[in-house]
Amino acid sequence: MPATRIAVAGAGYIGRDHIAAARASDTVELSAIVDPAPNAASVAADAGVPLYPDLAALFERDRPDGIVLATPNQLHLAHASTCMDAGVPVLIEKPLADSVAASAAIHQAALERRATVLVGHHRTHSPIMRLAREIIDSGRLGQLVAVNGTTLLCKPDEYFEQAPWRKEPGAGPILLNLIHEVHNLRILCGEIVQVQAFTSNATRGFAVEETAAVALRFANGVLGTFLLSDAVGSARSWEQTAAENPAYPTYADEDCYHVAGTLGSVSIPTFRLKTYATAADRSWWKPFEIAVAELHRADPIRLQMEHFGAVVRGEAAPLCTVADGLTNVRVVEAVRESAATGAPVDIPTP
Repeated sequence: MPATRIAVAGAGYIGRDHIAAARASDTVELSAIVDPAPNAASVAADAGVPLYPDLAALFERDRPDGIVLATPNQLHLAHASTCMDAGVPVLIEKPLADSVAASAAIHQAALERRATVLVGHHRTHSPIMRLAREIIDSGRLGQLVAVNGTTLLCKPDEYFEQAPWRKEPGAGPILLNLIHEVHNLRILCGEIVQVQAFTSNATRGFAVEETAAVALRFANGVLGTFLLSDAVGSARSWEQTAAENPAYPTYADEDCYHVAGTLGSVSIPTFRLKTYATAADRSWWKPFEIAVAELHRADPIRLQMEHFGAVVRGEAAPLCTVADGLTNVRVVEAVRESAATGAPVDIPTP
């Protein structure tokens, strides 16, 4: 069977990750790059594929089997509509769009056109999340009760000097980082129905938050907390614990999630388990059975590319749907609203 031909729109940081994933695949091949920026020419030349300035030019000269949209968030609605109008399956890099309104418009367009759309929350495909879900589904933890998560890291001064917009509203770790965590928490514990949030900019004094504390209520009764900061010397973040991106140093002794149920708990991604032998042993006066689940790591962006190829060929349904992408944006905007108003915010369930 010939390889599935995938074009990538956007040759920036995340676009280059998708390009590398397509080039490394045995089932997908990179067919073209779409990007008007001057530096995109060298990226296309290195990959040995044609470069087009925009989607219209691509579709005039070529018709890939699928296309990855790794373009700026504010362009996702227009670019997704172009791809759907052309009848080409599309992988939209997360977040689905830059607002709930734009995300809802993509969702509605996909429904009306019966379009094939995968949203690029690549951690969906991480072996870490797969193993965590398997442990939860096995019943070893009993009924889920609580979850705690952290993204605690330090973005250096040059991060803000290189791009001053990162100091202003429209940036900040809620919009730039929390969207990943929301999707992970939904995978682990189900739908989030209410949030209460507080933010601070007391360290740098920028116009945008650097720290956020979020309380979460899930539809199944689970309660959670999430602590987020890009101004601290800590390694309790996905990037610094998952060992999935070589750009970040990693620390094998740290975790970024802790999920607790009536029979036990698991820390992620070390997968240290503490469980009671039986329901009759549930007591803080009795010892836990202690174990470590075996994890086999793999690059989730490459796994996502393989999945996208299968979706394009009609062999699989999208694991992360447009509805998922819309829900994640709704939760993040609810967190921002709660932080601004000081009040809890309800989130409609899908």
